[in-house]
Amino acid sequence: MQPSAARFRTDDGASIEALVGDIQYYLTLTPRQLPSRYFYDPLGSALFEAICELPWYRITRSERRLLECHSREIFGRVGSLSTLVELGPGSGDKLASLLSRGGALARGFSVHLVDISAAALNLAERTLLALDPDLVVAPHLATYENGLADAMNARAGNGRAMTLFLGSNIGNFDPPGACAFLRAVRSSFSIGDSLLIGTDLVKPERELLLAYDDPLGVTAAFNRNLLVRINRDLGADFDITAFRHRALWNAAESRVEMHLVAGSRQHVRIPGASLEVVVEQDETIWTESSYKYEPAGVISMLERAGFRRLAQWIDGDDGFALTLVEAI
Repeated sequence: MQPSAARFRTDDGASIEALVGDIQYYLTLTPRQLPSRYFYDPLGSALFEAICELPWYRITRSERRLLECHSREIFGRVGSLSTLVELGPGSGDKLASLLSRGGALARGFSVHLVDISAAALNLAERTLLALDPDLVVAPHLATYENGLADAMNARAGNGRAMTLFLGSNIGNFDPPGACAFLRAVRSSFSIGDSLLIGTDLVKPERELLLAYDDPLGVTAAFNRNLLVRINRDLGADFDITAFRHRALWNAAESRVEMHLVAGSRQHVRIPGASLEVVVEQDETIWTESSYKYEPAGVISMLERAGFRRLAQWIDGDDGFALTLVEAI
């Protein structure tokens, strides 16, 4: 007996049912789209970790510097914590750095990691336990909203909670989606809980495009891997070699866009989604938007979602902001 689509899960924790529904919807839009949340299967997660090491992708290094420089001040501003949550922890190295440099390892709070990628959760948990084998780490294979709600429901004692949303992941939401997401995060908080959020800032176009279209082609491989996983998980027959990666800066919308561009006409069959599509030569599939911010705009966005500013630190050289807010 075959497992139902609702029960079977892909190797990054996403259900086949969700993947099928998203493919049937997004791939038939004009222009065609694919949700960026499906980037992070095991290969996609490994490619993203490689992207973070590229000299042209400065987000990770800039954010890590800010965390290292201000870790003690961060913990000093949030009061007594019982719960620490990270949404999308990646390898766990930024959280490990924050804990070790902030002198927070002996404080006895529980750490919750939330991601739809099982590979990322396993790596982050190993990183944190290597730092301190006695650390209480709870992984949540779930969407950000559901995992955060579970973590907050599991909190113990009267201490406050701090949630980390780093890597400028908020930039993957369009402005209405970002506001809705932040309001959903706020709804899981109690008054006095804090949010530490990283945001990439607007910078010269050339710098932005090099970060999303690197000379080594790692980001291109990361982008095309979306088609690899659809071929694998849904039995599709995309010709991967016939698609090229394109990154562009949309100044009017303040976002970098990633697209896959068809080099030839393709009749693509996707049996697992009961779908066939004809992709014309030079037609694009829009795979990701990464919005860039001004520092004051970050504060305004968070205030509209029900937070007040505690502090903001800016790396002026690489154009990145780390903002700490409190639920009111």
